[in-house]
Amino acid sequence: MFNFDPVTMVLRIPALLIAITVHEFAHARVAYAYGDATAKAYGRMNLNPISHLDPIGTLMIILVGFGWAKPVPINPYNFRNYRAGLRWVSLAGPLANFTLAFLSLVLFRVLILSGAGGLFLSFMAVMVQLNILLGVFNLIPIPPLDGSKILVSLAPDSFVDFFHQIEPYAPIILLVLIITRALSYILFPLYDLILNLFNAIIRLIPGL
Repeated sequence: MFNFDPVTMVLRIPALLIAITVHEFAHARVAYAYGDATAKAYGRMNLNPISHLDPIGTLMIILVGFGWAKPVPINPYNFRNYRAGLRWVSLAGPLANFTLAFLSLVLFRVLILSGAGGLFLSFMAVMVQLNILLGVFNLIPIPPLDGSKILVSLAPDSFVDFFHQIEPYAPIILLVLIITRALSYILFPLYDLILNLFNAIIRLIPGL
């Protein structure tokens, strides 16, 4: 599924727009369910990609085929249960991407079995790839990624204090991981694991 031909690169733009929009909407919707209406008040609890576009992130999508969205504004102190709210709101984005990846993979398999091909088949392949990668990437426990908030929601208070002390240096750590390509040793094994799991589940579906 890792193709880098011009067609695939172009298909990544709408695929990423869908992926990041669903990701941010999931954060907003679960935050609202836990009592925080900040995202809704800012007009961010919707599936309109324009509401979630970040100028630099959008430019990166156009130029290199990968980018990011504008984070949904959330005030965790509005949650009825701070730790549970922070945990599930943070998990909502990656889980939404994994769900979208799974549904795209099902449709991909259906198209293969029906003998279909063309751009739509390629688009489904890109949707699977990008949504799994986006979900896994956001689960890395380094601020400002979702995984760091999940870790904080589960950790004892003593660790949370230490975590906040090193938080200013986290973006540098993340940048070093990206530049040295060490991040690929985390992302791609987990990508393969999740993709294999999805394929195993789909094989249990009659006809697929």
